Amino acid sequence: MTQSEISALLPVLTRIADALDRLTPPPPPATDATGDDAYVWQAEGGRLVPVTQVNRVEIGLLKGVERQRDTLLDNTRRFAAGLPANNALLWGARGMGKSSLVKSVHGAVAAEHPGALALVEIHREDIPSLPRLLTLLRAAPRRFLVFCDDLSFAAEDAHYKSLKAVLEGGIEGRPANVLFYATSNRRHLMPRDMIENERSTAINPAEAVEEKVSLSDRFGLWLGFHNCDQETFFAMVEGYAAAYGLDIAPEALRAQAVEWSVTRGARSGRVAWQFFQDLAGRLGHRLA
Repeated sequence: MTQSEISALLPVLTRIADALDRLTPPPPPATDATGDDAYVWQAEGGRLVPVTQVNRVEIGLLKGVERQRDTLLDNTRRFAAGLPANNALLWGARGMGKSSLVKSVHGAVAAEHPGALALVEIHREDIPSLPRLLTLLRAAPRRFLVFCDDLSFAAEDAHYKSLKAVLEGGIEGRPANVLFYATSNRRHLMPRDMIENERSTAINPAEAVEEKVSLSDRFGLWLGFHNCDQETFFAMVEGYAAAYGLDIAPEALRAQAVEWSVTRGARSGRVAWQFFQDLAGRLGHRLA
């Protein structure tokens, strides 16, 4: 191509480049991890999205989990104060307040130490991006609870290996200003058939099972949640009624709570809250 032909094409190429620049989306705003108390990790954009109002329950309303509450609260307070603390795995029965406890504990500690501790939620499917998130948080001048709700791994899912390395085994290790809290219905985070399959196909079955189970061992703090009895269920609904000023006789409240739990076939914190919402609505009582 001659010089004259190149010169003739140059304006066209310039216009094409300008058009492509206009079509290119602007870069995401820089992440500021210092201004809010809670964030959601957006793995695709590689940034933290602030949460202005966390969906949490007042910590005093969590009934039947007092031991778990006190243990997690103490662990979180130590971490916020710059003292050694453990990653925590909250496992067990559905609807018994595992994720509610994490959010409530964070709210209580954040109120005690304003600006010192932020909650960052990471979705289970974004676990492979956890190293990028920790790199971002490592440089921030505050402490973070990274929280994954309903953490578990399916049979063909190898993401647990990256989680193991990040929690304790990687060359960098977990940043000193980050703690990892997770909830799961399973104590070992993997279904039994997955573990048994590894046992049957491995050259050394015991070592294969040990690798799976060792993921849970990365959590220094294990807190078990179990189905509640009827008295605890009553304490839950009565606590909600008192906190929100619901005008109903205790006998009527208990009778309706029993009927609701029977129709649901379960008693749990989630069922208690669902019953209370239904009751408040029927009585025309607004929940602030």
